Amino acid sequence: MGPSSLEGMEDLNSGTVGPLKRRVRQRRRIHEIIKTKLQRNLSCSAPKVKRNLTGFFPVFKWLPKYKVKEYIWGDLMSGLIVGIILIPQAIAYCLLAGLDPIYGLYTSFFANIIYFFMGTSRHVSVGIFSLMSLMIGQVVDREVYLAGFDMNEDGTKNTFGLNGTGETNSTVVNLKIMALNMECGKECYAISIATALTFLAGVYQVLMAVLRLGFVSVYLSAPMLDGFATGASCTILTVQAKYLLGLKIPRHQGYGTVVVTWINIFKNIHNTNFCDLITSAICILVLVAGKEIQDRYKDRLKVPMPTELVVVAVATIVSHFADLNGQFSSSISGAIPTGFIPPKVPSVELMPRVAFDAIPLAVISFAFTVSLSEMFAKKNGYTVRPNQEMIAIGFCNIIPSFFHSFTTSAALAKTMVKDSTGCQTQVSSLVSALVVLLVLLFFAPFFYALQKCVLACIIIVSLRGALHKFKDVPKQWRESKIEAIVWLVTMSSTALISVELGLLIGVVFSMICVVVQTQNPKVSLLGQIEQTNDYEDMEEYDNLSPVPKVKIFRFQAPLFYANKDFFLKSLYKATDLEPFLEITRRRKLEKKAREKAKKKKTDSVDQTNGDVSVSLISKDLDFHTIILDCSCISIIDTTGVSTFKTVLKDYKEVGINVILACCNTTVIDSLRRGSFFGAGDKDMERLSFHTIHSAVCFATGTTQPVNDSSV
Repeated sequence: MGPSSLEGMEDLNSGTVGPLKRRVRQRRRIHEIIKTKLQRNLSCSAPKVKRNLTGFFPVFKWLPKYKVKEYIWGDLMSGLIVGIILIPQAIAYCLLAGLDPIYGLYTSFFANIIYFFMGTSRHVSVGIFSLMSLMIGQVVDREVYLAGFDMNEDGTKNTFGLNGTGETNSTVVNLKIMALNMECGKECYAISIATALTFLAGVYQVLMAVLRLGFVSVYLSAPMLDGFATGASCTILTVQAKYLLGLKIPRHQGYGTVVVTWINIFKNIHNTNFCDLITSAICILVLVAGKEIQDRYKDRLKVPMPTELVVVAVATIVSHFADLNGQFSSSISGAIPTGFIPPKVPSVELMPRVAFDAIPLAVISFAFTVSLSEMFAKKNGYTVRPNQEMIAIGFCNIIPSFFHSFTTSAALAKTMVKDSTGCQTQVSSLVSALVVLLVLLFFAPFFYALQKCVLACIIIVSLRGALHKFKDVPKQWRESKIEAIVWLVTMSSTALISVELGLLIGVVFSMICVVVQTQNPKVSLLGQIEQTNDYEDMEEYDNLSPVPKVKIFRFQAPLFYANKDFFLKSLYKATDLEPFLEITRRRKLEKKAREKAKKKKTDSVDQTNGDVSVSLISKDLDFHTIILDCSCISIIDTTGVSTFKTVLKDYKEVGINVILACCNTTVIDSLRRGSFFGAGDKDMERLSFHTIHSAVCFATGTTQPVNDSSV
């Protein structure tokens, strides 16, 4: 490319077209930013107080605008239906949590009331959730076991002070907890553990909201959450299976709950209670049939069928009049008191023992709540505030923990019911809470004779949605193998190891997959689309023309320390030229030429050998310029800048020019800070271009047919 061509290009870039100019952004000093924020946050005025009040309690903003004639019927219907569904589930999920049924009703009541005041979603149903109940139950059973209580169904206390492994309690728990154990029985100690755990989970959630740590949920990918939910569902199914058979087997403590529990079930299969087995079979058939009818005719049915409530009512009546507990030793729910137990501060002494266990509870609870609230807000055309959702769900755990409740979360099934039955606002949650309140005040004792196997059936049938995910694995594998592997790894580790470790393994593995993808991204050489100024991957498309004497290389990932070696290897392979080896080859040829010249001692031979070496060197170099397409490089770190410098320097030594195209402003700024462009804007005009075509025109010395200029 001659000097005249270069001058023409410079004139085109600087004059006729008019180069783009970056805006000069004045950066504010740190003390000015801090001063402004302090003035804004510490000032007090009536509008600000009102704004903060309505922000913290959104109900004061939307309730005065409530359209009674338009909204009340839908809210009443959805609230009533969800409340009816909530009652049997609240009682049943206490089996998972290892707590008495009354605490599930408390949890459902208080969570709905608090979210009514603090939630920003109109449709989310917050309350008892099977996954939360399972995670709470594992912690409760572990602490009850370590405290020396008998894990049998009768709940008697271990009078010998042993925890079942031959170790005294003093080797496992401290003296403060031992003193607490002596003050109350197994049920009291269990709810004390649950409330301490719930209080800490709520505190963590509020702290995450205050510190703006909602981004943590970004690392919980959809395949990972689906795999986690499915693996947890397998654990829930396993834990409840003993109730279907009427077996009195303590819950396994430690890893491998699914495997060990099934082994214990088969070892004790001869002790099956046939009354519970027959009852379970009938209940599962009725519940599954009701669900199938509901799914098949959901367009025709105006309201969901209250199958669970019907099953609970009929089973309770049959159990009471047939005296199944007395005649066949069938396990029943027992006495459920009416009214409210006096509030109690969560045990501070127990909190250190469950502080770590509260972390996954807090993360999973707010992740499900925020994702569901955003999903239904988008569906119904309004917005929610994720940070306020975290605060709301945090206080749905903190405040109820003083009233003998355990950890809550948004539940997909009940939220879908609210949405499908005409819910308009959170007034429906208030209606659901009133339904639960009626049961707490008047109807709770009627569930005395309800068999535990019936509750287990309700829990197991509710897992249908999560267990159906197994059918989606082949489709997911076809769509994305990496996401399918993340799902399988998370599901397997959750089911076969433990719920907490499964969550950790799933998060770590999904992040490793992202890192691996950025470490080994797709690279390609580009060719020109005929009769256009566009360029695409020559491996993926036909009818592309390679640019003569120019190689256009695309790297489809950020360039940073972890993938810079892959970048260099890919570039060398794509261009079929590694500068270091080329320089070494040239030096060897020059050395041989000099040795032959010394032997022959003649000018003619020397000249001939020189020609041979030049021809050998130039024969392999069929290009003079490499264009690096940076359109897919979103960020570049200092190592990446050094890599670009190395490429520029090494290829220059073998007579190859390297220029950049399609760099975003973030990459440009990083390159400037790293002194990649050398002495100012003049060098940058020769090294970086807005489009691939402008870079090609510069490299080939042709005039651009379109209005396109360098940076």
